[in-house]
Amino acid sequence: MAVAEIDYAAVFQGLPGMVALLTPELVYADANEEFLRMSGRTREQVVGRYLFDVFPDNPNATTPSGMRNLEASLKRVLAGGERDAMALQRYDVQSLHRPGEWEERYWSPVNAPVRGPDGRVVLLVHRVEEVTELIKARGGSDSSRARVLEAELYTRARELQEVNERLRQAHAREREVALALQKAMLPAPGPVGHHPVAVRYRPAVGALNVCGDWYDLVDLPGDRVGVAVGDVVGHGLQAAGSMGLLRSALSAASRVADGPAQALEVLDLYSRSVDGAENTTVVDTCIDWETHILTYSSAGHPPPALLRTDGTVEFLDRATDPPLGARPDQVARPQAATAFTEGDTLVLYTDGLIERRREDIDIGLDRLAASLVRHRESAPEPLADAVLLELLPPDGATDDTALVIVRL
Repeated sequence: MAVAEIDYAAVFQGLPGMVALLTPELVYADANEEFLRMSGRTREQVVGRYLFDVFPDNPNATTPSGMRNLEASLKRVLAGGERDAMALQRYDVQSLHRPGEWEERYWSPVNAPVRGPDGRVVLLVHRVEEVTELIKARGGSDSSRARVLEAELYTRARELQEVNERLRQAHAREREVALALQKAMLPAPGPVGHHPVAVRYRPAVGALNVCGDWYDLVDLPGDRVGVAVGDVVGHGLQAAGSMGLLRSALSAASRVADGPAQALEVLDLYSRSVDGAENTTVVDTCIDWETHILTYSSAGHPPPALLRTDGTVEFLDRATDPPLGARPDQVARPQAATAFTEGDTLVLYTDGLIERRREDIDIGLDRLAASLVRHRESAPEPLADAVLLELLPPDGATDDTALVIVRL
């Protein structure tokens, strides 16, 4: 028996709860019948209009906060792409029949994102449940007791929201400190000899968490240079601190090790003594300008890309091993080498550049290769800008991204 096609527009209108759809500009795109009925508005008075023009704050309220709290919640959903359940809110509604008079109303709102094909938030689902009668608790022999209990509930809900806001502010301050720490430890390097280099670091947009992505360029004995990128699992100041320790340790190990694989073996041992360093991914490369040989080793990291002068892209994936500390015993790590010609371009990056939710990583690698080929005539600086512009979502990535481009 064939299943009839579902009319989702009819389902939306028939939902028993109050639901509205908002654009990222907080303009009503639609509202179901229950929303219009409970709010006392017509479709023409709502759809196509700015949310807070339709429902402004009560100017006569002692502490008007409904509009401010709702706007903050919606912006959090837009920025972070995550559902946000608000505490109980008092949000008075102006009477349509008696202009200038406001009706005391209480609501329990939940806001959620609707993503487009590219992962961006294209709509906001604004669901509210009116609890005015519950709060007022009118009628009945125990109405006085009910009002006391509901007033206590409302007060606790307000306190909870204030605590949550303070926590968000604390996380935001920690994020700023972590970003400053990362910036101090990831200075922009100059050219490697006469070879131009471009580096970029883009923190996740709208997230309170800062990850531990890093890059490094190291002058090695002889006419050689080491280039590495890594990604510490975790967030915030701990990730930033672990990143600094691992970056410094790899920089030192690369100067004395016999190639990238041995440098990663030393780093693996060291990582076991660093809190938060477990399962860090890193790829280390050595560019030998004299022999035109590129040597590399990877600890669970996405493969570097080598853009050839003929317009082909080779992903360096022949020496990949598990992340740092993933094995209980220390074993030798693999190492591979490939020849390069003058004018080739080496590209190292972290997973924020290529990975997307519910998408195979090969799609991200293909997207990177296509972008590199498309802009292969560009110097490293404009090439880095073009790659970030084309690969990162327009409203920012949900993960940090580090990128290093070296013209060989």
